[in-house]
Amino acid sequence: MAAMDAIRHHAFGPPEVLTLEQVPDPTPGPGQVLLAVAAHGVHLLDTTIRRGEAGGPLPLPALPTVPGREVAGTVTGVGEGAPGSWVGRRVVAHLGPVRDGGGYARLAVVGADALHALPPGLDEADAVAMVGTGRMALMVLDVADVAAGDLVVVTAAAGGIGSLAVQSALAAGAWVLALAGGPAKVRTVGDLVPDAGERLVVVDYRAPGWPDVARQGVARLDASRRSATARTGRPHTDGDAEPAGADVVLDGVGGDLGAGAAALLRPGGRLVVHGWSSGEANPLATHRDVEVRNVVGPGAPDFGDLRPYRERALARAASGEWRVLTHRVPLAEAARAHRELEERRTTGKVVLV
Repeated sequence: MAAMDAIRHHAFGPPEVLTLEQVPDPTPGPGQVLLAVAAHGVHLLDTTIRRGEAGGPLPLPALPTVPGREVAGTVTGVGEGAPGSWVGRRVVAHLGPVRDGGGYARLAVVGADALHALPPGLDEADAVAMVGTGRMALMVLDVADVAAGDLVVVTAAAGGIGSLAVQSALAAGAWVLALAGGPAKVRTVGDLVPDAGERLVVVDYRAPGWPDVARQGVARLDASRRSATARTGRPHTDGDAEPAGADVVLDGVGGDLGAGAAALLRPGGRLVVHGWSSGEANPLATHRDVEVRNVVGPGAPDFGDLRPYRERALARAASGEWRVLTHRVPLAEAARAHRELEERRTTGKVVLV
């Protein structure tokens, strides 16, 4: 029987439980295609499952298991009932809420109805970033309803979702305070939109006294936008009577960083929660003076069919509207990718290649 390289773990635990092994080649079933995978998406949820932490959105898989639910590559075969026209085409797919993902492998079987054809010029790693992370970024932006003139704070701004949110908020005409961890990430975020000018301030949240620096940044941005609206004669919201502070905070971190970001909101501002990568929910999510909008968890909207979100994300990346940041690691070094993700040493979406 033919065999392929795959990453598996036989126990729950630290990143080192992930090992490169030879496993039997999969065979596509009815309605499925066989995909030669060139890029494998790594999600923070993958690390939670690897540690064996129950209580997340997915049940823990039976062991041994091959992690991963985001794949891109070339279709090499089809099962019964799947269109043969897919063979030879470059595609990307999200495998959905499955216990045993199978994405960290050289070959994967995918339902034909889950495939998205790759737009010309978009490489597999960037495409993988779009079907999960890009999709979520669009969902966050829809819930946040960022408008021209808003002052927006973005946590983890050098991450997959954060970097896309910064670009989209600036494109919408907002002023943005971006929080990034460490000088290198601060520089990366600052370079995302070269012509942002005074509408973008990036703050290192790992530096001592960063909350004070962030408050000063918000004040500077607020003064800048008031000056801009005075020149154009178009108030950004309710004119100069609007209280100082941020209008929107996009937070996927929670914990102390999320709380520090939420503290920058003006009364009545919007705290948009799309995760808690710190392991702790944002403690200000029940603050009476702000409106909390959850993208995930209790009270989150029903987004319905997610396929249009994936298509929109792929189109933005292919057109250049979004600059996609990826942290690429060889498949054989999946353990390193997990470790760097957990230690917040990655920039953008983590992808195995």
